[in-house]
Amino acid sequence: MATVWIIDDDRSIRWVFEKALAREHIAHATFPSATEALARLDVERPQAVVCDIRMPGESGLNFLELMKREWPQIPVIIMTAHSDLDSAVSAFQGGAFEYLPKPFDVDAAIALIRRALAEGERQESVEVAPVQTPEMLGQAPAMQDVFRAIGRLSQSAATVLITGESGAGKELVARALHRHSPRSTKPFIALNTAAIPKDLLESELFGHERGAFTGADARRTGRFEQAEGGTLFLDEIGDMPFDLQTRLLRVLSDGFYYRVGGHQPIKANVRVIAATHQNLENRVKDGQFREDLFHRLNVIRLRLPSLRERREDIPLLARHFLARSATDLGVEPKRLSDAAMQQLASFAFPGNVRQLENICHWISVMAPGQVVDMADLPPELLASAEDSATDLPSGSGNWRQQLAGELAARLQKGEQRVLDLLTPDFERVAIEVALAHTGGKRIEAAELLGWGRNTLTRKIQELGMDGGEQ
Repeated sequence: MATVWIIDDDRSIRWVFEKALAREHIAHATFPSATEALARLDVERPQAVVCDIRMPGESGLNFLELMKREWPQIPVIIMTAHSDLDSAVSAFQGGAFEYLPKPFDVDAAIALIRRALAEGERQESVEVAPVQTPEMLGQAPAMQDVFRAIGRLSQSAATVLITGESGAGKELVARALHRHSPRSTKPFIALNTAAIPKDLLESELFGHERGAFTGADARRTGRFEQAEGGTLFLDEIGDMPFDLQTRLLRVLSDGFYYRVGGHQPIKANVRVIAATHQNLENRVKDGQFREDLFHRLNVIRLRLPSLRERREDIPLLARHFLARSATDLGVEPKRLSDAAMQQLASFAFPGNVRQLENICHWISVMAPGQVVDMADLPPELLASAEDSATDLPSGSGNWRQQLAGELAARLQKGEQRVLDLLTPDFERVAIEVALAHTGGKRIEAAELLGWGRNTLTRKIQELGMDGGEQ
């Protein structure tokens, strides 16, 4: 059975691939048209396909569409001499594994084919789990504590204050508290108090009467009124202006409020859940937050852990977000290799779960192939890997993984003679560290590196480095 199929109406292109694949001992078959390849599909299947985009008869894009519909696990590399934006976009929209513009470097094309073959093997051996949409995910003990608290509060209407870093999922917790409460059939209304200008926030919260101010042409219901009988979630409560804090306190204390410009009190039957990433105790001490309002809100406090505190949940969350992104895009879910997952789990995630979700969406859109290797991760994760390499303990082998990731990234880009590019960087770092260790003394540094003094001097000159002591 042929492993790789080459489909191109250009005989010279087929000849080049035949010679290169034979040299690499990769089983292959070539076809002058997509029609002939489609006919062969009745009796056998390839593990990977390289197909020209424009040919007489069936086009490469039509062939790709059929392959993705009938055999989505087979990677298809689209090849074209027309290196334009429309061709690239069409190829990737159709589900191409990669886009190979002509003319191409033969070695780079073979490396790409090997990646596609590995992808095909993984596709055959891995069953994709069905997409699930759980309310919240987390196996870490800190998240289990949050789940238990939500369960205990399921029959309560108590005011809850959720604390945690930005992006940790505070609104998800608020929605879960509402969904598992006696008020679940009533509205859940969310308002980010930091996102509304101060002069509009009062009207946004309490509504206004017609003519209450310039531009108030009609009565407007506020968030309190919209949430009647249900739950009002006030995010970033620590940023609420001080005068509005007084009005909110009055509602929580008396159970009544007034629309802006109104004189008739309105009864509030609303459960308030507030959230903040700030330390409200410190804001109270600084005079920026009312102490009496703080105590009204702080009836039950739930602290949501940062993603750094629940790293064991990162693989679970990543798989969930990748599956959800794939559903949104109408494609097969991407999967992370062990090395890529390890790098993802070691990332600091200053933006917490929200940042992880964004990264997974980036991977779903931008990463080639179904199995995502470390070199395919977003730039900020690769930069993090480079930064962390300088902090590794003595004797650690992780720097080899970083080097492997850098090499893979360069090879994927089609770079040639990568050692010629990387070796000077390696030597520069070695010289800098050795000179720093010896206080700039070249003779001692040369001995530590295993060079003669003249070799070190020559290297410094070739690399354009400033010398230390002679």
